[in-house]
Amino acid sequence: MTAIRGALGGVLMGLANLVPGISGGTMLLAAGVYPAFIAAIAEVTTFRFRPRSVVLLAVVAAGAAMAILLLAGATRTLVIEDRWVMYSLFIGLTLGGVPLVWRLARPLSRGVVAGTAVGLALMIAMALSSASGSAEEGHAYGRLLLAGTAGAGAMILPGVSGGYLLLLLGQYLPILGAVDQLKLVLVGAGAGQGIDASLLGETLRVLIPVGLGVLVGIVGISNLLQWTLNRFPKPTLGLLLGLLLGAVAGLWPFREGVPAAVGEVVKGTVVTEEYLAELDPADWPLERFRPDPRQVGGSLLLIGLGLAATLAVDRFGRIATGEKSSAEGG
Repeated sequence: MTAIRGALGGVLMGLANLVPGISGGTMLLAAGVYPAFIAAIAEVTTFRFRPRSVVLLAVVAAGAAMAILLLAGATRTLVIEDRWVMYSLFIGLTLGGVPLVWRLARPLSRGVVAGTAVGLALMIAMALSSASGSAEEGHAYGRLLLAGTAGAGAMILPGVSGGYLLLLLGQYLPILGAVDQLKLVLVGAGAGQGIDASLLGETLRVLIPVGLGVLVGIVGISNLLQWTLNRFPKPTLGLLLGLLLGAVAGLWPFREGVPAAVGEVVKGTVVTEEYLAELDPADWPLERFRPDPRQVGGSLLLIGLGLAATLAVDRFGRIATGEKSSAEGG
């Protein structure tokens, strides 16, 4: 039963990492395997390999990898072509994590307030940095390593979205694109067309540093966060609350990609006619636009739907965890 729940939780966690605003930890909580997953990570990273823990981590990882591999391309396309729709949904999904973290952090204390202020300031600073274009510097290995580390650390904790951190770091679309390219390489190899070495090399230049960052995040940051939650629970939970509240600052939905003009500078390169023809729409500069009443109404509706979806998952997770606890207690 635990393996089945783990596979379901892995698929949900994979979907969560594709969608900024949804926490992978929340998805594991919904599947009823979050405590066992955290315990399994603690065991494996301290070189205790119990079969039950290894099997659980394997099925969670396999489910997450399958979901990401199959759906990364579609998600990337939606974010590029229907940005205001997806960002509105992301806002609702992000805000839906606030009650979950607040429930863990209450009652209000000085530690919670201080942590919230720090988290809020950090997210607003990251959002301003992203808006200024400093997060759009392409596939720099250091930034990809940081993205993998941040994403892995965030997906461990309920209420914190790894996908959103990737979005703010400017690596969300590049990573989704690399995953989708990997799928094309695998499909081509499976169809007997051989491996496209050039495409595989381009893909691995992105995915290898991200993968290394994920390992660092899982082994290092997850244990560090677990330690801070045990030693300084109120400030840490306040920090998580501030991260969630501040996340909305970087998700203004009414922006769209606009093709660069010849002579402009994109990612440190002066745009020429040839460069413009090859420029990926994901790399187009973002410009704000004035929404019409239909878009404003649609955005508010999508925010509400995203909020309701995350709250529903949270409620299901509490029910599943409660049922498990009751069963164990009996």
